[in-house]
Parts: sequence; C-alpha cells; structure tokens
Amino acid sequence: MKLNHLTHILITLIIAVSCEEKPKQKPIEKPMKKKTVVYQVFTRLFGNTNTTNKPWGTLEENGVGKFDDFTEKALQEIKDLGVTHIWYTGVPHHAVINDYTEYGISNDDPDVVKGRAGSPYAVKDYYNVNPDLALDPANRLEEFKALVQRTHEAGMKVIIDIVPNHVARNYEGLTNPEGVSDFGAHDDTSKEYNVNNNFYYIPGQAFQVPEWQNGYVPLGGEQHALSNGKFEENPAKWTGNGSRLVRPNFNDWYETVKVNYGIRPDGSKDFEELPEEFEDKDYRVHFDFWKNKTLPDSWNKFRDITNYWLDFGVDGFRFDMAEMVPVEFWSYLNSSIKMKNPDAFLLAEVYNPSLYRDYIHKGKMDYLYDKVELYDSIKHIMKGYGWTDHIPMVQKGMADIEHHMLHFLENHDEQRIASPDFAGNANLAKPAMVVSATLSTSPTMIYFGQEVGEPGAEDAGFGKPTRTSIFDYIGVPHHQRWMNNKKFDGGQLKENEKLLRDFYKKLLNFTIKSDALMGDYQEIHFYNKDHTEGYDHRILSYVRWSEEEKLIVVANFGADKHYKLDLKIPESVIDNWKLNNEEYKLEEQLYGQVDRILSVNEGLGIVPIELAPLESRIFAVEE
Repeated sequence: MKLNHLTHILITLIIAVSCEEKPKQKPIEKPMKKKTVVYQVFTRLFGNTNTTNKPWGTLEENGVGKFDDFTEKALQEIKDLGVTHIWYTGVPHHAVINDYTEYGISNDDPDVVKGRAGSPYAVKDYYNVNPDLALDPANRLEEFKALVQRTHEAGMKVIIDIVPNHVARNYEGLTNPEGVSDFGAHDDTSKEYNVNNNFYYIPGQAFQVPEWQNGYVPLGGEQHALSNGKFEENPAKWTGNGSRLVRPNFNDWYETVKVNYGIRPDGSKDFEELPEEFEDKDYRVHFDFWKNKTLPDSWNKFRDITNYWLDFGVDGFRFDMAEMVPVEFWSYLNSSIKMKNPDAFLLAEVYNPSLYRDYIHKGKMDYLYDKVELYDSIKHIMKGYGWTDHIPMVQKGMADIEHHMLHFLENHDEQRIASPDFAGNANLAKPAMVVSATLSTSPTMIYFGQEVGEPGAEDAGFGKPTRTSIFDYIGVPHHQRWMNNKKFDGGQLKENEKLLRDFYKKLLNFTIKSDALMGDYQEIHFYNKDHTEGYDHRILSYVRWSEEEKLIVVANFGADKHYKLDLKIPESVIDNWKLNNEEYKLEEQLYGQVDRILSVNEGLGIVPIELAPLESRIFAVEE
C-alpha cells in the first residue's frame, strides 16, 4: 500500500517530535580516528566452491569452507575492498550434525539442532572452534590461530561472536583451561533459580522436544540414530528466548538454554546496580566498581571466555542479543575487556531504541546495530514507499550517540538486498550504501557477497530463500563466481557484478581515508525541498566537514528518475565553512570524473547537479 503525501508529513512530524523527546542525551562526542569498515563473513560458507546445493545436503554433498580458504590472496582482496575489520561469524564450536567422535566430540542430536550444519548461536564449547572449519579437526585451534595471524598480517582486525544469553542444550567443554568448569556443572538443579546457577530449571519435569510444524522434520526426514523425537534433559531448563515451557514451541529457540545472570524469575536483580552517575564514567571507573564484589557465577564465566580469546589474538567481539542480558553485566564484562585491550572492538545486537543509551554509556558498548532506526528507514525507501525525509529525522534523534550506531544494509539475519522480498535488484543499494557509509562517524558493515549482488536464492533445508542460510551446508553462487575456484580474482563475475563490486570498493576506500566523515554533519535536504525546483523526497543531501575536508553528498534513490537541478548550500553551511563570494572547484570522489563548480553569491552556494537513476555524488570542495 502506498502512503499519500499527508501521511508522510504526519509521519515526519511524529519522528521529529520523538527525536526531540529522547531521554538523557549526553553531549555529542567527536571521535578523531578514521572510519571503520567491518566485513562480516560467514566462515563456513566463504571458501566453499561446491555448487550442488541440495536441500538438507550433507557436508560431503554440499561442501564446506575452511579456515585455510582465507589465503593471503583472499585476505588482501578483502583488505583492498576497503575493510579494516573482519567479523568471522560462526567460529566458536557449536552443535553440528557430523560425527567427530574420533576427536572426543560427542554427537549432536538433530532434535535440538537447527539445520544440519547447526546454528552458530547454539555454542557447544566456548574454548574451542567449529571442527567443520578445520582441515584437521584435531588441530582446529591452531588452524584458527594461524587465520588470526594471517588476518593481522594483511592489516585487518579480527572479531568473533560471543553469545552471552544462551548456549546449546548439550554444552560440553572439552578443552577448558585449568580450573574452568562447564556451564551448569555445579548448579543446584532442584531449584528453579539460584544466583550461582548458570541455568534456570523446571524441577521435577523432563524436557520434551517441540511439536514440529509446517511440514518440518529434522534433517528433512533422513534417518538418524538420534533423531527419535527425544532429548534427555531432566530437569528441563528454560529455553534460550526465555520460554519456561517443558515443551517449547517450534518457534522458540528450542536448541538453546537461557543463561542466568542473577535475574530472579520475577525479574528482580540479585546483584548491585550501577549508580546513576556511572553513565558519565569511563571503563576504568566501571572496572574499579566491580572489584571485590560477589557476582553471579555466569558473569565470571563469560569474563574468562573473553579473556581467553583476547589472549588468543582476537581484537573484538560481536555480542549476540545483548539486550537480553542485564546492562550491569556489560559494565562488568566490557570494562574488564577494555582493561586488557583498550582498543578492543565491542559490537552489540540491541534492537530496543529505549535501551541504546544505557547499553552504550552504562554497558560500555562501543557500537550497536542501527537497525530499528536507520536500516528500517532506508529499506522502506529502497522498496519504493519510504521517503528520504525520514533519514535526517533519524540522524537528528541519534545525534548524541551517532558514532556508536553501526550502519549496515545486510547481515546474516536480514534479507539479501537482491532477493525479491527486499529490493530484487542489487543496484538499488547504491544510493543507500552511500548514505549508510557517509551519513555519520559510525562504522560501516557489509556482509560477504553483498558487494557482488548475492540474492540468497537457495532453498538450503532449514534455511529458506532471501537469506543466505546460517543453518545448512550450502554454496553462495555470486560469491563463488568472485572466488573463481579460490583464485579470489572475480574471474567468473558477470559484468554487472564486477561493476557493483567496483562501486563498493571505491566507496569504502574513500570512507576509510576521509577526515570529513569523522567530522561535522548538517542536513541540507529540507532546505532544498523548500528552495530548489525539482528536488523531492527521492533525493537526499547533506554536508560533512572537518578542518581538512569539506564534502557535499547527494544521493538519488529513484530507480527510474533523472534529476537536473541547482542544489543549494545554505548560508549556515557557507558561514561554517568560511567561504567567500566566489567560485570553488568541486572534485567528485566516487567516480573521479564529474567535476562541478560551487558558486557562492551573497552567502548562498549553488551547485548544478545532474543525477542519473540510483546515482550519487560526493563532492569535495577545493579551496
């Protein structure tokens, strides 16, 4: 359903009002470093060259990528794309349906594993890595350590997942450091809750496997010795998403159990809360606050886990579903991490905007997903029914925390841009990507295959089309064409895919070198809507600047509309930039071949602009 003009005006006003009413906004911090670009890669899919793609296919049938596939050449190509950090998704050992008993690993039960390759968010052993990813499973930790070293030698930082809210139902640490016990090893299972229990229990009742729905059968109906509709767990534990049912629903996170952080079943806290003024304190003060305090056992378990991986050489973490874990724990954990590595990159999945500031200021998170505000707004615009008017409103509401809100257009949870259910055309991401990457000082993230238009079209088994499956063994066709049988040279890409990747490469490399993108921002969108003939809600414009660089950014989200207009640079910008009433040459940064002139007359700037459909311009002012 298309929204009419009046509806859009009302929505814009509502957003503006809500932005004005944001609580407890702190003064805006201006970071000094250059932009960060994160390349999220699903580790077991990256190097897989197998194109069989049989639904529910085994590792042998559909193939799997390895740590070793990230060769020096592959890593250099990722670095040259404009990447500073790689998030290797799915590294910690999670439940999988493969027989690794010869390595001392117990078999996993298909009744509590999603897919055949398993969810990376059902971690089975926090002190080891997924055996699927190793050439020699007995040597899997050493193979991952070598990958960390290769990544560092290529000039990039390493991020891995930590999933604090839940673990696999069959958690089993095989390589725990000395003195480290497994989750739940010392729990009093006769009680629903104890502050030092790692899990919550349903005493006197055994766990029951969910009732399968929508024609689902584990492993697609294949016979398996453990696939019998039963899983031994007595007493039953609470499920990962908080379900307290002995028999969780099929749509619950039934393959996981929820970790107890000292939150009683009634929601009250069994630990000391942070004083209100601690939102203004740095991580050192937070670290000192938790010293010598008696804390729930799960807090210390995750501190030990993150310390282990920091010592291993990992540079940061992406925390899954962080908002389901109390903010006080994050103060404790993140301050501990920062004391060990002040430059550690800490990214959290938080979707409730009312929690953003607490998790940043009290929880000491570096970055949160900007999904509910920016991503959702841009997605609506890309799909053709959103207005660019929403974006300046979102940015205004985020002004005090904009640096902490990581921008993305794809990740493993979201639909691929090129999938029919999202945009159906990877080129529709071009203006959106320009905006996502240049609107604020925040990091930018792309998901592997996004840069070549991967549509996620495979019916993998548990995972369905529109998202590249994280549960199954599968090949990623567009990405495989870029891999070109592990030459990593794009040799099999189609011409439009090569052009798309070249666009990403130019854009991302510009962002990590620009001073202005870590400086000031001002929208000029609404000024131009009021004063520029032909300017409408399919265009977005704003300026970014520092002492060294002044940028004018204009993006055309229209897939079928060409614009020719005189873009206005308001007097307030001209005054901030201290420009005289004269002409200034503009050098285009994305394509390097479209120069323009900024004419300043009586304090107002004018730039003649032509924009083809889905075209963007980033002009740098030459003084």
